[in-house]
Amino acid sequence: MKIQFDANLDYQKQAIDSITGVFAGQETCQTNFTVAPLQAWEEGTLFHGAEENTLGIGNRLRLLDEDIHANIRKIQLQNGLAPSESFSSKDGINLTVEMETGTGKTYVYLRSIFEMNRLYGFTKFIIVVPSIAIKEGVYKTLEITTSHFKELFENTSFDYFVYDSSKLSDVRNFSTSPDIQIMVINIDAFRRSFSDPELENKANIIHRAHDRMTGAKPIEFIQQTNPIVIIDEPQSVDTTAKSKEAIASLNPMCTMRYSATHVEKHHMLYKLDSVDAYEQKLVKQIEVAGIEVKDGHNQAYIKLLSVDNKKSPISAKIEIHGRLKDGGIKAKTVTVTSGADLLDAKYSGGRDIYDGYIVDDIYCEKGNEYISFTSKPEILKLGQAIGEVDVDEYKRLQIRKTIEEHLDKEMRLRPQGIKVLSLFFIDKVANYRWYDADGHAQKGKFAQMFEEEYTNAIRKPKYSTLFEGADLETAATGVHNGYFAIDKKKDSAGNEMVKDTSGATVADEGVYNLIMKDKERLLSFKSKLKFIFSHSALKEGWDNPNVFQICTLNETNSVIKKRQEIGRGLRICVNQEGERVHGFEVNTLTVMANESYEEFAEQLQKEIEKETGIKFGVVEQHLFANIVVPIDEHNHEHLGVDASKKLWEHMQASGYIDAKGKVQDSLKTALKDGNLDLPQEFKEHASQIAAVLKKVSGNLNIKNNADKKKVSLNKAVFLSPEFKELWDRIKYRTTFRVDFDVDALTAKCSEEIKNNLQVGKARFIYRKATTEINRGGVHTEHVQETANIYESRAFELPDLITYLQNETNLTRRTIVKIINDSGRLESFKNNPQKFIEQVASIIKNQMRLFVVDGITYHKIGDDQYYAQELFHDSELFGYLQQNMVASQKSVFDHVVYDSDVELEFASAFERSDDIKLYAKLPGWFKIDTPLGGYNPDWAVLIEVDGKDKLYFVVETKGSLFTDALRPAEKAKIDCGRAHFKALGDEVEFAVSNGFDHFTGEYV
Repeated sequence: MKIQFDANLDYQKQAIDSITGVFAGQETCQTNFTVAPLQAWEEGTLFHGAEENTLGIGNRLRLLDEDIHANIRKIQLQNGLAPSESFSSKDGINLTVEMETGTGKTYVYLRSIFEMNRLYGFTKFIIVVPSIAIKEGVYKTLEITTSHFKELFENTSFDYFVYDSSKLSDVRNFSTSPDIQIMVINIDAFRRSFSDPELENKANIIHRAHDRMTGAKPIEFIQQTNPIVIIDEPQSVDTTAKSKEAIASLNPMCTMRYSATHVEKHHMLYKLDSVDAYEQKLVKQIEVAGIEVKDGHNQAYIKLLSVDNKKSPISAKIEIHGRLKDGGIKAKTVTVTSGADLLDAKYSGGRDIYDGYIVDDIYCEKGNEYISFTSKPEILKLGQAIGEVDVDEYKRLQIRKTIEEHLDKEMRLRPQGIKVLSLFFIDKVANYRWYDADGHAQKGKFAQMFEEEYTNAIRKPKYSTLFEGADLETAATGVHNGYFAIDKKKDSAGNEMVKDTSGATVADEGVYNLIMKDKERLLSFKSKLKFIFSHSALKEGWDNPNVFQICTLNETNSVIKKRQEIGRGLRICVNQEGERVHGFEVNTLTVMANESYEEFAEQLQKEIEKETGIKFGVVEQHLFANIVVPIDEHNHEHLGVDASKKLWEHMQASGYIDAKGKVQDSLKTALKDGNLDLPQEFKEHASQIAAVLKKVSGNLNIKNNADKKKVSLNKAVFLSPEFKELWDRIKYRTTFRVDFDVDALTAKCSEEIKNNLQVGKARFIYRKATTEINRGGVHTEHVQETANIYESRAFELPDLITYLQNETNLTRRTIVKIINDSGRLESFKNNPQKFIEQVASIIKNQMRLFVVDGITYHKIGDDQYYAQELFHDSELFGYLQQNMVASQKSVFDHVVYDSDVELEFASAFERSDDIKLYAKLPGWFKIDTPLGGYNPDWAVLIEVDGKDKLYFVVETKGSLFTDALRPAEKAKIDCGRAHFKALGDEVEFAVSNGFDHFTGEYV
């Protein structure tokens, strides 16, 4: 199988034209120089019999600075980029192309080489790379594109080679050949100053005079050619002074930088960022899967987040699992100092499992930060945690889910001729493969887990078509492998040591050969290999178009960046003919993350903003510059930078954006409603301008801030004698007393626990979401959720009776009877913390309901009441046409409603002649109940036949059937009824589901 290349992709042609256009107006021109003749004895040795050639050929540029600057600005205008204000070749011709990983960056700059040769006769090109990995990748791409470029450029002759300090004849040929010459070189091969003498010596060969080159330095041959230097991944190449010096030593005619994440941007010519690539479907859609633990709070969990010695006393931030007021458990971040007892309510909520965890020492030395405890042996270093779920169980589930995702895609894509690959990142080679004393490879725990999970997965009937005739017991053999280096040095015991390689040094060169050179074989069904395990440090430099799953199995927090992680699988897939297969329905990359999909998306957006300079939700001044303005039927121009800036200033003055260009809600509203206000001169381009702004604005589903309104007092009602009469009847406070049957409570609690207790084992929750990237940001849409049982028993059983006694204030004898009579004690072993939470909740809930049955309310006295003046302090807001309606009879000029039932009541109150006035009771008007505060809905004054006045407090519910109400709701309503009964007969408490029912039943 051979990968095919499409020569007609518009975005790639645009990128190529952007580079070649810089030299528009340049005549075909070369420069010649003299190369010292070879001595006869040198022929056949160093140069293997090459013919003597004393003529060197180099690039020559004839354009003036102002011509180059004009070309650059024209290209930037066409591509919608901020124009370069100044240019001088004295600073070097530095050009930048930004292309998202996976969109064919290497192909673009290689094809640009041939285009520059065709247009201008340039022949000398050097590709500088940061690592062995990228060097191998570039060389491989040159190999597989050779026939493509020869066909495209009429069989143009060209040579390419990887610089090798032991083969200096390649350098001489580079300078003397009239054909296109492409040298691929690692920055470390000619950058001086290394701590390693061996590397220093190799790097210096290119700078050292050599007898076999008649006393000349190899670098001098290169310098005289005035090469065009192409830097691949410049953020890893020329960000240091020594690297910049090394690049300058090549004497480049110009320097072109290609990357998805530039640190320094020189004259940006073309930009295809992550948002563009996603919106044009030039890369795979990203699907993020995360695994979280639910109900796994049976042991003390503590994680050290940070330490701080800048203030006294020294403090630390830790994450623990604390108890909430409702009895639930939730992760929370707390700040502690020496002596802090984590059992304390302000930290853990008094959870017994934290007994003994008293902070002793907080140590802040950089690189050695930790905390320790007075009576516990654990020492927590920065980022470490105790009480987490079993790491191996968690990793096993990650492997299982990755295999399932892989097989599901294989079912869909294999019939289309697409081979599915999965990539695992690990941080310790020994976890996948280790070597015994005899040097024999042994399976690490990840390899064993993989084979066990793979063997189990393929037995599912739905995958039977993938394994027809296969021996399922041995199917896992050969489908997975890892690419690592072996350090040939021996350890103290004489054993060979597995090396955690980084891909950055010469010693690592052999690590990636199989990956780099067998990419096409990996894509073929003839190769059994489908699952690749690699070191986590494998960042840029290797990817494969058919990687559909990426799983990070790091035992520690992953240090690999999200963009580097997903970059290994973003490229559009190919089929068995080597043809690209487009469309998100095929191209979806599933990333098995170490965090939730929400956290992954948040971090990915931060990285995109930091590394690419994309400002999500920000309108830049040049944003509209490349909007097309027709001149006639065949010609057009662009709106231009000045007009774009003018439009930007109008948008700021209109409040659509702030001083920094940040999109405001008013712009989103205008775009949503289609009434964007533009100056007259721009109105003919309104559709193009709106389209550009919608991309930047992101989600337009917002509340209309212009409709937001503060509710004001209706003083005509508020100050009326009638409202005072109504308020004086309902304003008083009460107190309550309760009496209940303990035996009956015990029996009811036992029955409820027996029938309703649901205590499952702790679970791993697997959530998967599709990620969408647009100018508004990185968003996730929830797709699916599945659960897996977590079987861990690594916890001690807590003191159940003491805990429940503290929670409920019942006697130990009563609690023991409730638990025994329920018959559910066995469930306690499954998940002690969940059992305790639910039993405590059931008992306390039944206690509340029981006390309501025997409750009596008493008016405290005439001096305990809610003052009418409190209405002055009420600050209410609502949204017109959404949750508020204008009012003439209410104490406020608008009623803010909470439901359609309340809206119906308010509207009916306004229409009815019998309703004199009413008030939606504020949140501060509460009646004390054993179940918490109760806030009724309405206070109403009705005038019958123009003379009789009736006073009501009304509770509105969608249903009047008590079975349809939650027990706590019904209990609170019963308490409300008892409260108003205690105030006398001058006000009636009513419960109604509609105005007609209310007037028919009570009036």
